Amino acid sequence: MNATVRQIVALAASLAAGIVAVCWHTEARAFDTAHPKATAPHLAQPERKAANSWDQKAAAAYLDQRAGWWMEWPKAARDHQTFCVSCHTAVPYALSRPALRQGLAEQSPSANERRLLDNVTKRVRLWKEVGPFYSDADRGVYKTVESRGTESVLNALILASNDAQSGRLSNDTRTALDNMWAEQQTSGDKAGAWLWLRFANEPWEADDSDFYGATLAAVAAGTAAEGYRAKLEIQNNVKMLREYLNRKCAAQTTINRVALLWASAKLPALLEPEKQRAIINEVRSKQQADGGWSLSSLVGAWKRADGTPQEVKSDGYATGFITFVLQQAGIPRADAQLQQGLAWLASNQNKTEGFWLSYSLNKNEAHHLSPGTARFMNDAATAYAVLALTEPNRSALVTGAVVNVTGPKMK
Repeated sequence: MNATVRQIVALAASLAAGIVAVCWHTEARAFDTAHPKATAPHLAQPERKAANSWDQKAAAAYLDQRAGWWMEWPKAARDHQTFCVSCHTAVPYALSRPALRQGLAEQSPSANERRLLDNVTKRVRLWKEVGPFYSDADRGVYKTVESRGTESVLNALILASNDAQSGRLSNDTRTALDNMWAEQQTSGDKAGAWLWLRFANEPWEADDSDFYGATLAAVAAGTAAEGYRAKLEIQNNVKMLREYLNRKCAAQTTINRVALLWASAKLPALLEPEKQRAIINEVRSKQQADGGWSLSSLVGAWKRADGTPQEVKSDGYATGFITFVLQQAGIPRADAQLQQGLAWLASNQNKTEGFWLSYSLNKNEAHHLSPGTARFMNDAATAYAVLALTEPNRSALVTGAVVNVTGPKMK
């Protein structure tokens, strides 16, 4: 009798082991079908590398130092003891620095975060009194209205992103959003957009940067807490914004369409799913052999003003921005190409100074005003690299669990 029982138990154990093996191989085959370029063990290696081999403390130190430099730079100073908010340094800093708080066990914003928020809040409260970033009198025609349009969007984006951490929409953020919508164009070819600063500098101050600015406005509205994006009083503004972005999408550079993809992740129904997939496939086709992306390959035939050749190597800004946005758009962390991009980021941080290297599209390092201005692209690169590498941690904090992404897949 005992021998018979032992035989039955042994047979059951063997059967169970066989079932587990069959299930595991079935799942592995299903994974390989969804990700034909890589197997599960291969994908796991870059994930561990991206998670463990970059220095958060060094990145925070670099971002803090650069934000401090910008806020003290005489050329950034404005009236009422405020400073200009820049697309390359101040805005990326405001978006990214909170992402490092968990990893560094920080309980409150850094001193420079608080100073930047105080500056933006002050300018929002003094909106009708404070001077524009640039005026027609000192920088040429249209600079006053371009400055107002640009600043209104950046102020709203910074304050809405800050509020999103607590889930409460502050009165100052409401005012900033009101200022933003008041600057939206309502007629002509630019209807739905904002007049944007133009200084012949890609990717944020060129003739096509109105589109980039409109994507940031969409991100601001979509990020704002307490269901702001659904409020009845802004639906006509949102409609004009949606129509503008869709109307102008086909004529944009790839990097502007990446910004549009980010906006569509924040503002539902901004883009149809097939348009999202088309952008994702376009971005995927631009990935380089080393796993990164090169900004110069994403801006068409743009030439540097100093006549020097564009850098064609993968860089921190393009790779950081793209890998961040792809995750925002719902690309799963297990995707092979996304992991290759994250692995590139993990391998290419300057561990001594904490930054990721990027390159100006407008001049080489030797032709910048100073070593400080030569780092502008590194500032943005470092911020978006941080956002890309910390995205799963921040998503888990928001949802209280591991995020189950069901958005568009890269294929």
